[in-house]
Amino acid sequence: MNNWEDTIYIFLAGAMMAFTAVGFSVATIMPDIERWNRRFFMSLFSVIMLLMVAALADLLVWENPGMILAEKIATYFEYLFISLPLPMFTAYLLHSCDGKAGEKWQRNKMFRATLALWGVFLILLGIAQDTTLMYYFTSEGNFYRGAWHPLLLAPLDILLLLNLAGVIRRRSLLPRKYYTAFLIHMLPLTVTFLAHSFFFVPMLVFFGVVISTLSVFGVILYDQIDQYMRQQKEISHQRASIMVLQMRPHFIYNAMMSIYYLCAKDAKKAQQVTLDFTTYLRKNFTAIVSEDTVPFADELAHTRAYLAIEQVQFEDSLCVEYDTPHTEFRLPPLTLQPIVENAVKHGMDPEYAPLEIFIRTRETEVGSEIIVEDSGLGFDLAATKSEPHTALENIRTRLSMMCGGSLTLHPREGGGTVVKVIIP
Repeated sequence: MNNWEDTIYIFLAGAMMAFTAVGFSVATIMPDIERWNRRFFMSLFSVIMLLMVAALADLLVWENPGMILAEKIATYFEYLFISLPLPMFTAYLLHSCDGKAGEKWQRNKMFRATLALWGVFLILLGIAQDTTLMYYFTSEGNFYRGAWHPLLLAPLDILLLLNLAGVIRRRSLLPRKYYTAFLIHMLPLTVTFLAHSFFFVPMLVFFGVVISTLSVFGVILYDQIDQYMRQQKEISHQRASIMVLQMRPHFIYNAMMSIYYLCAKDAKKAQQVTLDFTTYLRKNFTAIVSEDTVPFADELAHTRAYLAIEQVQFEDSLCVEYDTPHTEFRLPPLTLQPIVENAVKHGMDPEYAPLEIFIRTRETEVGSEIIVEDSGLGFDLAATKSEPHTALENIRTRLSMMCGGSLTLHPREGGGTVVKVIIP
């Protein structure tokens, strides 16, 4: 190549390295990207960065008779790294549809076919190192494509067409933005690869890989941020709904009246109830403005303060047992306390035996588990619009959105209700 062509190639390779570095940095530091997406794009940008390094190394030793071995090594890694994003995209496409078609992406026939095609390419690439059929270098360091060079790229061309067909076939399983992003990614990549099979345009292929990857990353990143903002609005709405259900005027009135009578009857106990009531209010107001999960110890302190106030009113009619050795985990604010308040509100009846509430935590293989069990009257689990169901449904929604948690409830043997919360 001429000096001006070398300069253009080096400039383009450097620019694409810079774009790739920006993409990698954004994927690393952005807080709103799902873990699987983050790992995928970090891996993908790492592969593209290595591709650009190999391309620059190839340009630096191009047509240098004394550096033929270095040029062979650089060329080998160019072919290797340019092929890697193709099976990676297949995995990402199938992961995006995971569970919607009733089959895990690792066991999908398309994924296995992709691995088979990529394996064939690796075999052909290995054969190319000891023959002149695919490509070869002259003693002057010039690179030439052999007669069978299209055969070397044929598995990658088929893989690309397979991916493109896979995107179109799964359009009903993909969110609209993802479907558009995948098409933006696949179309230019397929065109440039097919062109490179018959014409020597490596920099065009590199450019297509980088630009298409950045395009799909930008669309998916925008969708992730948009989804995150919608979730935050929904979380705020759910939190406000819980506060409306929870901050009952008669509870505050009863707490204040209990303190009033205790001041003359038992000043020390009045001080303790005042402290518990202050803690309860402070935790409530803190939860309103909280944007993130909180330590379980804070939720437990909130719940203890609430129950201490209720026990002043109900005295021996309310018995609470704690078994919470596992506290080293986080959960959405206003999770445990509203569950316990539901148990008191809908389980307490002066005409029946004292209400017993059991609060337990444990660490399991799937995560942290909270169990709230009461011996009360329970409520109609088949009802869908009752107040306890509304509160618990709000908690279930926030658990799912904020930490991937779940909430289940079922009748307790012997009467009452059991609520189980799992935090992955």
